Amino acid sequence: MAKIEEKVETLISKAINNLGYELYDVEYVKEGKDYFLRIYIDSEKGIDLDDCEKVSNGITEILDKEDYIKEQYFLEVSSPGIERVLKKEKHLKDNIDNEVQIKLFKQLDGQKQYKGILKDFSNDYITIFNEREIKIDRKNISQIKTVYNW
Repeated sequence: MAKIEEKVETLISKAINNLGYELYDVEYVKEGKDYFLRIYIDSEKGIDLDDCEKVSNGITEILDKEDYIKEQYFLEVSSPGIERVLKKEKHLKDNIDNEVQIKLFKQLDGQKQYKGILKDFSNDYITIFNEREIKIDRKNISQIKTVYNW
């Protein structure tokens, strides 16, 4: 995670928890000429537009006061979605025995993408099961996300 994202996460996580939500993730990205600070929140009851507005209003003053981000940016608060990206150890732990999709930087056994049931993980490897056990080096993983079967 980039330094700005880490600082923002540390800065706003308590405020978000106090509002009754979990801070799922923070992203700071440049798209075209614009910068975006994306805050992903979650709760047991799910997230709706009112929740996003409540959190946005609750953290805007904190972000403005600390002024970590020098560029002008757009603040977006949203749910991580039904198919969510798994970046943190907690995300992986919470999804053991769930179906995931893994995208790779370079091919493994002729494939750059795998789907399977998340069985285990360590600092070095992710293990999934799809007809057979597949152990994937974490350095080769570009993205892991949950799969929702529509």
